[in-house]
Amino acid sequence: MKTFETLGLSPVILKSLATLGYEKPSPIQEQAIPFILKSKKDLIALAQTGTGKTAAFSLPILEQIPEGEHALQAIVICPTRELATQTAAGIRTFGEHVKGLRVVAVYGGESIVTQIRALKAGTNIVVGTPGRIRDLINKKILKLDTIKWVVLDEADEMLDMGFKDDLDAILAETRTTRQTLLFSATMLRHVYDIA
Repeated sequence: MKTFETLGLSPVILKSLATLGYEKPSPIQEQAIPFILKSKKDLIALAQTGTGKTAAFSLPILEQIPEGEHALQAIVICPTRELATQTAAGIRTFGEHVKGLRVVAVYGGESIVTQIRALKAGTNIVVGTPGRIRDLINKKILKLDTIKWVVLDEADEMLDMGFKDDLDAILAETRTTRQTLLFSATMLRHVYDIA
């Protein structure tokens, strides 16, 4: 039986998982965590909602952010503001013991001024919806030239909601050396195309 420890996670991350009562990784976590820790190749992961996808991508990312790093390292793109806020909260909880970790959620329906202020204060991970992320890029507030990871969470849902142009524009702002992690419940043709 695999444990989070055997997947290669450090005591800092394991401490957060123990506090949360996480004992055994789910199948998606068991496969994705070691892959993201050891490889720089892109990943397409198919898993239903509720199978632990947030931990599957965020734990290995948190593991690789240098302590005290202030530059933006990862962007997580979600289809809805509800998922963006839930994912950002989850990442903060998983990284509770990571010194200096900053996670900012950006999405429509809330003050962009507050979100801009949070971004200007510095962040390691941005979690947000495609439209608001694109707005912040267009306003030259959000610069993606330092990111190492792009996560497309619920990619099938984002494409069903008509966010392909936004996703293409966002991905065009990132370095070609970044690792793309695409998580989807289904592998429909349009998900395959963006992959």
